[in-house]
Amino acid sequence: MQIQLSDHFTYIKVIRFTLPTIAMMIFTSVYSVVDGFFVSNFAGKTPFAAINLIMPVLVILGTVGFIFGTGGTALVAKTYGEGEREKANRLFSLFVYIAFAVGVILSIVGQIFIMPVASLLGAEADLLDNCVLYGRIILISLPFFILQIMFQNFFVAAEKPKLGFAVTVSSGVANMILDAVLVLGLPQEYKLAGAAIATATAEIIGGTIPLIYFSRKNSSILRLGKTYFDGKAVRQACINGSSEFMSSISMSIVGILYNLQLMKYAGENGVAAYGVMMYVSMIFCAVFVGYSIGIAPAISYNDGAKNYDELKGLFRKSLTLIGLFSVCMVACAEIFARPLSSFFVGYDEQLFSLTVSGFRVFAISFGFMGFAIFSSDFFTALNDGLTSALISFLRTLVFESISILLLPLIFGVEGIWLSVVIAELMAVVLGTLFLVIKRKKYHYW
Repeated sequence: MQIQLSDHFTYIKVIRFTLPTIAMMIFTSVYSVVDGFFVSNFAGKTPFAAINLIMPVLVILGTVGFIFGTGGTALVAKTYGEGEREKANRLFSLFVYIAFAVGVILSIVGQIFIMPVASLLGAEADLLDNCVLYGRIILISLPFFILQIMFQNFFVAAEKPKLGFAVTVSSGVANMILDAVLVLGLPQEYKLAGAAIATATAEIIGGTIPLIYFSRKNSSILRLGKTYFDGKAVRQACINGSSEFMSSISMSIVGILYNLQLMKYAGENGVAAYGVMMYVSMIFCAVFVGYSIGIAPAISYNDGAKNYDELKGLFRKSLTLIGLFSVCMVACAEIFARPLSSFFVGYDEQLFSLTVSGFRVFAISFGFMGFAIFSSDFFTALNDGLTSALISFLRTLVFESISILLLPLIFGVEGIWLSVVIAELMAVVLGTLFLVIKRKKYHYW
């Protein structure tokens, strides 16, 4: 039986409702990991380092999807909860059209500036050529990548999380198959381009299928159709989604800082090791992100319907589940640090040792990360984008940037891995503070 936003959520229903989104995010991470595996093991260490060096820039350009995905979903779900279904569909259509148009513009701008940006990041010679090659291919699919990110959120709001998971699986399987065919089948000098083509194709699939589904008559509560520009709604969605936008931007900037510090303290091996941690951490982080995205429309709906008893229940259950997930994530990361590192860089003993030692420290952050992510996304779901953005800004940019700049001066390269742990711990303290302060305003406690 399909779970609706208006249902009473027991623990079982919460898990059933969020599980497709969690699985969707995990699967998205897994196929990204497979992408990294093929490049590292078959294209080589330099192409792998190039991807990790230029990827933060590409992610920054894709953050439009996070703005209208999370911020737009919160507004659409709340509008639907208030009983205005027609308006909810009009806003949904508006956000999709604007996001795609912005994606086209950013794709063109990115093509022009990708080379000077890669040079500023420290890329030279073959590393620079690889950054530009990979970046320009991925930028072709940027508008569809933005849609893919958006629709991951809107599928949940449309009460179709399983369909969202199916689309993600289709996209991911296509990426894996094309990786195997192109990276393994092409000559050495074309393997990186093959990996980029595989990823770009998967993003186009992931953005196009939902576009077709929502454009036609369907069984969900959302459908693309006619709309008109609503500056107030766009502004509110941008404010609501500013936390996820800020989080994505900040993580990308911090990723650049990591790469600069690692080039200084550990060279190309350090950048490659960090890339492994980023790929693997995507899987662990996906559980927290998937849960927060999955439960957000239910929170927004009950906030709009002023059903505060249900809102309190969702809040309490979420904290309990996040705590359980956190313990499991740290344990799994510590247990599988060696095999996961070997999966990517087992061919290079020095790089492997650096990756394992760094990952064991880095993994401690999973104990704090879930609560920090949920606290920010919780306020987004309540349409309190400013509070959410402040938590994200301090967590992903201020706390981590300070840590990454200062701790290596004391602990060397170990301080680089430790910085994320310190940043997440400080974010937990900050998130707790805001949840206590705002509890009476939103009636969730």
